[in-house]
Amino acid sequence: MSENVQLTHSDHQLSKLSNNKFPLSLIANDINSPLNVGSLFRLCDALGVKKLYLCGDTPVPPNSKINKTSRSSEKYVTYESHASAETLVTSLKQSGSTILSLEISSASIDIGSPEFRTLLKQNKPICLILGSENSGVSEALLSLSDITIHIPMMGNNSSMNVVSAASIACFEITKNLV
Repeated sequence: MSENVQLTHSDHQLSKLSNNKFPLSLIANDINSPLNVGSLFRLCDALGVKKLYLCGDTPVPPNSKINKTSRSSEKYVTYESHASAETLVTSLKQSGSTILSLEISSASIDIGSPEFRTLLKQNKPICLILGSENSGVSEALLSLSDITIHIPMMGNNSSMNVVSAASIACFEITKNLV
């Protein structure tokens, strides 16, 4: 049996897919914490997300707190800043993207459902909307979404940190796109 030794950053070898990006973009709308934004940059870099859109009151680089948590990934992730998430979503829909919102709602479907996996097989660009840490995805953005997905919660709380939820959703989406 071979020795199991933790690798350093210099030992890390890029994945064979490292130059490929998934047809997945994230919209971070009114994410107030620069630390969460930095973590979203890191997530996008790690999972091959094509683009990160920073909308509304979401802070943008350069920002020392974003830089701290992103660990320089903001240098490698394509991003844009937009004042209005609604205007951006309307434009992305017109260009053929499937718009998903990550939110618990009266019409949301389980992220592990066969219906959701079938949607991912349509071979269309996907844009996942993430809402404010306090109020979630706005009603206006929910109404513009093609589908709303949620992560089943097993505990007493009905939500989790936006970056934790985004990580689960991006992993679930990308594993179904491979």
